Amino acid sequence: MGRDGANRAPDAAWLSPEQIASLTPEQRRKFLPLCPFFLIEVKSPNDRLRTLQDKLEEYIDNGCQLGRLVDPESKQVHVYRPGQPPHVFDNLRTISADPKLPGFVLDLGPVWRP
Repeated sequence: MGRDGANRAPDAAWLSPEQIASLTPEQRRKFLPLCPFFLIEVKSPNDRLRTLQDKLEEYIDNGCQLGRLVDPESKQVHVYRPGQPPHVFDNLRTISADPKLPGFVLDLGPVWRP
């Protein structure tokens, strides 16, 4: 959940240890009331790119520190960070989450396959 009260669920998300520690046992058993530290959205054929871009911007506005929007059709990865415009990468084989999440590398090869 973001500061604006919206409930969203990304395709993949990572929460920091600090975020998890801030939750009560009761909160951990329900839809988590916080915005992920890092998240990934994958565009499906029925999704509109603009809708997903707006969703990623909303996540960043609500405290997400790093967002990835993966578009298998165009083989593009849109990278979102607070205080920066999105950056688009074309036809990457892998993409890391450094420095926000050191060591995390997403292998895009399986995503790009038809």
